[in-house]
Order: sequence, then structure tokens, then C-alpha cells
Amino acid sequence: MNIPFAESYKIKMVEPIRKSTKEERLQWIKDARYNLFNLKSDYVYIDLLTDSGTGAMSEQQWSALMLGDESYAGARSYYNMKNALKNILGFDYFLPTHQGRAAENVLFSVLVKEGNIVPGNSHFDTTKGHIEFRKAHAVDCTIDEAFDPQLEHPFKGNVDLNKLEKVLKENPKEQIPFIVLTITNNTAGGQPVSMENIRGVSALAKKYDVKLLFDSARFAENAYFIKIREEGYANKTIKEIVLEMFQHADLATMSSKKDAIVNMGGFVCFRDEELLKKASTFNIMFEGYITYGGMSGRDMNALAVGLDEGTEFDYLETRIKQVEYLGSKLAEYGVPFQRPAGGHAIFLDATKILPNVPKEEYIAQTLGVELYLEAGIRGVEIGTLLADRDPDTRENRYPKLELLRLAVPRRVYTNNHMDVVAAAAKNVYDRRNEITSGYKIITEAPIMRHFTVELDRVK
Repeated sequence: MNIPFAESYKIKMVEPIRKSTKEERLQWIKDARYNLFNLKSDYVYIDLLTDSGTGAMSEQQWSALMLGDESYAGARSYYNMKNALKNILGFDYFLPTHQGRAAENVLFSVLVKEGNIVPGNSHFDTTKGHIEFRKAHAVDCTIDEAFDPQLEHPFKGNVDLNKLEKVLKENPKEQIPFIVLTITNNTAGGQPVSMENIRGVSALAKKYDVKLLFDSARFAENAYFIKIREEGYANKTIKEIVLEMFQHADLATMSSKKDAIVNMGGFVCFRDEELLKKASTFNIMFEGYITYGGMSGRDMNALAVGLDEGTEFDYLETRIKQVEYLGSKLAEYGVPFQRPAGGHAIFLDATKILPNVPKEEYIAQTLGVELYLEAGIRGVEIGTLLADRDPDTRENRYPKLELLRLAVPRRVYTNNHMDVVAAAAKNVYDRRNEITSGYKIITEAPIMRHFTVELDRVK
């Protein structure tokens, strides 16, 4: 018989997690104002809120922690990180930051001005938030296929090159600080961008003399999908594919809490040394000195090791197959989700799962609360709450997709946990006709409201 697939690691340490009763969860979510971010982690059984900083580090990473150099300036750990970025991404210049949104803050403080236009493929919430905070405008140029959850398309994260060129044609280059290419495309369902599309976006950037920025949080997962789905890459290593991807980028930001498998850290990479110098001023103001940028030496060491381990095929295959496994169980139960399964998460199609909840009552958030009440599982809304309000009209923006993201932490849960998640989602889907109302906002922040919003039941 064929040998079944198994994980490329063995478990050395475990952390107990507590199951709760539905009565407890009803009180806890009410006390949290129906915002899953407000729950104590002890009140969550399976935490799929995010894969950011929630993974399990390897023995080599833990060893690297102990060798961290905590010198304020010029630490060995900084040079370990610098060498890893050069070897894996091909960049000579970088600034460390404490996480991805900090990297965006530093870079955008230099480049993004009021009235600017920033085209890209479904900008994630912090990216769009940093753009709109500076009174600039994010323009989504994702392919239309991304908005059909049942369509099987290998690269739903792709940019529509015609949409992008229209933006580049209609606006002077001085108004476009860069194009953002998010790899993988989180908001569209953790979907990858093909190498062909990367080349196409790069060609347009050069044609119109505009910089190309990679939002690189899950770049290694993107490279894995290129290897297994795109013609001509099956025999290339992940590291070879990564170098080819990044040779097209002028800039890169990264939340290293994803594909570098660390609990804290990020960076900005540059080709242009002059731009590095300009950004250094903001890094020193917001983050710390340019050779630590808000990170400890031990964290930089772990990050350097994680970049290497995270670009190995065996690790990526194990990681992505677990997400695929969860997708296969949901498909077996008939629960609608964004197909194909993403690299880091399953995105439940909330509109189809809860067809009777009005869009004004936050369908995906309602699904998130129901899943938590069902089995103590915490996901995150990728829908109207996250889309925020239009900065000019202050009206709700209703995105094309209402999704509940179930982000799977790296090397943390077993497939038995995925079975629980799938069964809980099925139970909610089976009683969908009983769920006819959602939530209303009581208080909200003026930007990136979904983190701290307070809600109450409509009925």
C-alpha cells in the first residue's frame, strides 16, 4: 500500500488547552461585546484568529535565541539577519522593525503623501489603514476570479494587468508611490500570485516608472504554490523560486511573524541606499536604532533561522497540507469556503453559510460568534467590519466577499483539531435557517475599527 503523508517534525513539548461549556462561552462573548479580539486566550479552545506570531518555533530557533547578541548597535544578531535576507531574498539593504505594520509605517512615512494612489491586489487591513491614514487612496486591481468562492483557479491572488495599467495610465507617476503586490493575497483568501503575474506587474511598473513593493508576509507559501502549480517550476527549489520572485521587487515589507515562524519581528528591504537613509530617520523615531529596530537580538537570531527553515519544501508541504486537510473536510460536509484552500487559512463563505443575515448586520462577524459559541473556536472577520467606512462619506463599505478567516498557526495543532473545526462549521451551517439576525455597532474607532469595535445583538 502507499505510505500515507505525515508531518515533517515530531513534538517535543505540549501546552494544555481548556475546553469550556456553551454557557460559559455565551457569557464570555457577551462580556467581550461580541468582538472575538476581546476574548481572553484562556477562553478559546482552538485559536484560529491569526497565524501571525502564533507558530511553534523549532529547536534550532530556540537555540538561536540563547545566542542572541543584545548590543544596542551593531549586534551580531543584526548581521545574522542581514545575511539571511541577502541569501534568501537577495536584498542588500534593510531596516529591522518589530512587526509588519511597523515596517509599513516606516516606509509609508517616506513615500506616501496626501492624495496619492496606491494600486495593488486586495490591500490588507493594516496596509490600507496606513495608506488612508495619510489621506491617500488604495485601489484594488485583483482579478475578478478571486471574487467567485466556488471557482477553482490556481492563482486567485493575481493582479488584473488591465485594471492596473488603467490606474497607471490615468494618474501621473508622481502620484503613485508604488504598486503593492501581496504574496500570498490574504484578503482574497490566502491565494497565491503566479510568477507569470509577478513578471507582468514588474513589467508595468518599469514601463510607467513606478516602484514595486512586495508585502511579503507569506512569500514562502506563495513560492510553494508556484512550485506545485505553475509550469516550469516543479524541479526548482523553494529558495530558487523565492530569489526569482524578489528580483522583480524594488521594496519589500514583511511581518516575520508569518513565514519566518517567529513570535515577533519584521523588516523593510530596499534596493536604493538613498531611500534606506531617508527611512532610517523614521525607523529611529518609531522603532529603535537601525541595527535593532524594536527587536531584541535573540528575536533577530530566531528570525534569521526561521527564514531559512521556512523556505524548505518539507516544512511548507506539511504546513499547507494541514490547511488543505481542513478544506477537504469542509468540502466533504458541504460547507462553502473560498476555493481552492489557501496557504495559511480557510476562508468560510459567510454569505452562503448565513444567507438570512442582512449585510448591514455584519454577516461574517455573526458567523465568527456562532462558531465560537459552537465549539470555542476563534476566527477573524474579513468582511464589512474589516472593510471599514469610506473615508469621505463615512458609510460602510460592503466588500464583494464576506469571509470568516480560520488562520492555522504553524506546527501548533493536529489534524484532530482540524476535525473539530470542520464539524463545528458543519453544525453552524446545518442550522443556518435558524440564524436570521446579526449585530449592530455600539462603539468603533475611526480607522481599523475591527480590532476594538463593540457590538450588540440586533434581536
